[in-house]
This record gives sequence, C-alpha cells and structure tokens, in this order.
Amino acid sequence: MTRRQTLYWLLAALAAAVLFGSVGGEIVRRRATAAFAASVSADARLRQALLNSEIARFRLLPQTLADDRDVIAAADGEEGAERRLNAKLEAFAGQIGASAIYLVGENGFAIAASNWRRADSFVGRDYRFRRYYRDALRHGDGAQFALGTVSHRPGLYLARKAAGDCVIVIKLEFARIEAQWRTAGGETFVTNRDGVVLVSSRPAWRFAMTRPIDPARQKEIAGDIGIPGLKPAPYRADRDGFLRMPGRTERLQLATSPPNRDAWRVNLALPIRLAVTTPVRSAQAVAATLALVAVGALWWLAQRNRRRRERTALLEAAVTERTAELRREMEERTALEQRAALLREELRLANRLATLGQVTASVAHETAQPVAAIRNYARSAGQLLDLGEAGEVRENLSAIDRLAERIGVITAQLRGFARKASGAESAVSLAEVVDGAQLLLKERLAALTFERPAIAADLKVRGDKVRLEQILVNLLQNATEALAGRPDPRIRLSVETLDDVLRLRVADNGPGIAPEIADRLFTPFATSRAEGLGLGLVIAQDIAQEFGGSLRLVPDRTGAVFELELRLAR
Repeated sequence: MTRRQTLYWLLAALAAAVLFGSVGGEIVRRRATAAFAASVSADARLRQALLNSEIARFRLLPQTLADDRDVIAAADGEEGAERRLNAKLEAFAGQIGASAIYLVGENGFAIAASNWRRADSFVGRDYRFRRYYRDALRHGDGAQFALGTVSHRPGLYLARKAAGDCVIVIKLEFARIEAQWRTAGGETFVTNRDGVVLVSSRPAWRFAMTRPIDPARQKEIAGDIGIPGLKPAPYRADRDGFLRMPGRTERLQLATSPPNRDAWRVNLALPIRLAVTTPVRSAQAVAATLALVAVGALWWLAQRNRRRRERTALLEAAVTERTAELRREMEERTALEQRAALLREELRLANRLATLGQVTASVAHETAQPVAAIRNYARSAGQLLDLGEAGEVRENLSAIDRLAERIGVITAQLRGFARKASGAESAVSLAEVVDGAQLLLKERLAALTFERPAIAADLKVRGDKVRLEQILVNLLQNATEALAGRPDPRIRLSVETLDDVLRLRVADNGPGIAPEIADRLFTPFATSRAEGLGLGLVIAQDIAQEFGGSLRLVPDRTGAVFELELRLAR
C-alpha cells in the first residue's frame, strides 16, 4: 500500500469520526434533553403534591377547632375557658408542628393563642386589618400568605369562622419544606396567581416577580403580604424554557406544575449540564470510536482474503448474539427474583387476611357489648338531660368515652394486623406482640385454659411487629383447632432468654403432630386438616428466618410444642 493510499485511509477515518460523533451527539442531546425535561416536570408535580398534602393537613384543623367546646366557651366569655384553650392550642401546635394557632374574638382581638407563654404572645393583639380575618367573617373561611407582624416570618394563614363571630386561625410556615428542597438540589419556588414567589429553596428569591406586574397591582400585592415592595425577577427565562441566573453560565431546565386550589404553582429548575452534556460527550466518543473502528476494520478487511473476512464477520455476529442472550438471561433472572420477593410478601399478607377473617367473629363479640352499653348510656343521658341532671349526664358521657376507647383498641389492633408489613427490622416489644395476638384470638382463647408468663415491657426482639404477630397468631390458632373437642384444653406460653437469643414456646395438650406429617411439616401444602392449605407454618418459618431466627417443632410426649427463636434487641 502506497503512502497516498494510507493517507486517504487516515483522512477517511478522521472524517468518519467527526461526522459520526457530531450526528450521534446531536441525537443523544435531543433525547437526553427531552428525557430530562420530562423528569424535571414529573419532579415538579411530585413536589406540588407533597406541598398540597401539607397544606391540606393543616387546613382541616381550623374546621375541627371551630366546633371545639373550649373554643365555644372562650368565645362566650366563660370563666377559665381562655386558660384551658391556651393550653389546648399550645399542645396542638406542638403536635402538628404549626407555627401558631390562635382565636380572634368578635372585636378583632386575639383572646387565646398557642404562644401565650411567650413575651411576644398574640393574645390581646388586633387582627382586624388581616384579610383572612375579614374573609372568614364574610365567607366562613379565609386564607392569606403574609409576613407575621410579630415574628416577621412569612407563612400561610388559614382561618375559619367559629361561634360568636370569632375566628380560629392557624399559621403554617414552610421553613422545613424549603430546607428539604435545598437538600434535594436545584431551585424550587412557589408562585401565586400573579407570579410572585412566596416559598423558595433560595430565600433571596422570596417576594420576587417572575413576570411583569402593573405598579398599582404590585403595591396592592405587597400591602396584602405586609412588605414594602416586590423584588425584580431573579433570573432570565429563555424562549425554549431554560433559566439563566446572574453570575452563572449554565442553563437550568424549568418545569412548572398545574395550579392547586389556591392557584399556587411549584416551579423547579435544575441544571441541564450534567444531565445532557455528559451523555452527549459519551455518545460522541462512542460514535467516533465506532467510526474509527469501522474504518480500521474496513482497512484491515481490505488486506485479507474473502474467506478470512467471512470468518471474522461470523465470529463477531456470534459474540454479539451471545452477549445479547446473556444480557436477556440476566434481566429475566432479575425480574424473576423481584417477582418471587413480591409474591412472598403478598402470600404473607394473604395469610394474615385469611387469619383476620377467622378472628372477625371474636372481634365482633368483643365490640357488641360496648356498643350495646353505649346505646343504653346515650338513651339514659337523654332522659337525664330532660330532668336537668347534668352531673349524671356527664358521668354517662364519661362511661361512653371509656367504652368507645375500648372499641378503638380492638379495631386498631385489627387494622394493624391487616395492613401490609413495613419490611423494616426494628426493636419490637415481645409483650406487645403477645398482647396483640391474644386480642385477635381472645374469643377462641377464652374457651380454653391459656397460660402466659409475665413479660417485661423492656424485653424486645429484632423483627417487625405485624409479622411477629402473624407467626404467633398462626401457632395459637393451630393449637386452638387441634384442641377442639378435648375435655381439658390448655395452651401454655413460656419464654426463655440465653445470651442474645430469646426462645418462645407454644405448647398444647392436644393429640400432637402425626409422624407422617411431622417430617414435612414446614414444606408447602403439608397439613393434617382437610380445610387447611398447609401454608401457615411455611410462612411463619420464612418470617422467622428473615429476622435471623428459626421456628421448629420440639418433640414432646403430650401435645405439640413449637419453639420460636428470635434475636434479642440490645
């Protein structure tokens, strides 16, 4: 081959590398840009949903407090009512994380507040100038985003009209959400219907305009918020939907969510450089490399005979096909493993729901008596109220409250047992696990002698409360079914700790396990009952092993004894 021919091959290789790199990079750039824009839009919608849920959670409290008896008493000027309401609002604010909760009287002055202990308490302050107060009086409720006159911190005020032309108000601040957005990266900010930034991961952007606003309207918005004036736009938006910030050369992809009920929109801007430039450069490098390889292969093939070229092409095709087969096998295996894990969890949940159906009659029996008693107390309370016996009516209401709490404990245990397990391992109180299983099977256990040791409240094991209850419910339910028709049915629980291990034994005085079943007791569909599926013990053993423990049948001369071994939580 002459020097000129070699030079031609080199020039062709370089030209192909440049061409393929440019074309491949442009294709990848467009696809990466579109994919990144879709990802940013989805992320903005998600952040909007989280913001909406946070506001909705706080929006319910004024509606609830509007009918509270202490609020009504304070509105009527009842003696001592303001003190009780102050304490209640303080407790509520601490529980839900509200900035402030306060009650504004019919004269426009606050008569109770969650911050009543502080020197800058809202009690006694005039709020007639607030729009949310006037809207609540006119329409029943009101909302306003404004700067606090005392705290000087911005927040969303949600108001609800209460008894006696009073207004209950809760203030929601967004410092925690803004901090989460800063941690997540990018620029996240919330704009109102006028395009003014209210909440932002970058505090300097707060109260800035994102689009031109008439000066008169600017003054009106600033006065409503309680600030001297609005700030100019902190960025410049391109026609193609990208933001450019002063002092930064990179572009940011902007996505805006649909408005919520308050006409707020969540805007998210993320830098596009890493998301697009990196894959584009990789694609260019790969395309250029492939072009060089292709030209080199052509040059090499040109120096060989046809048979060698055919053999090489067949070998490359075989390697490519085998690689694709291996990749498909790996993807199929991964999908099967994920599906198997999902099926195991669904099977555990189905087992709990099946067990739940069997104990429903017990729970119905437990709640029937309290419901009947509540009905009687309510009927007698009405009669006593007609007679003016307020003290006895109050006693009846107190008894109804205790009975309702009892029903709540039973139904809460049912809901907890029916829900899908969290899957996370933690320190679980053994006493709570035993109490939960005993409550679910209370009716069945009441028909026999049930012995359980006193378990210390601080005795804890590693696992998940719902799944451990599932194991114990399976064992106790199997024991009660085995004892059906026995003259002196008895179930005994015993607990033993050794080093870092706890052993819980469930023993009954039933007929025991048949030898032909005992050897394959923990295999699927092995059961001695005609109506049984043979899956309960398999699932129970699988759960125990998942938490580093075990479940086994212990030989005994009378009845059946199952031993559950778990790791102690230190």
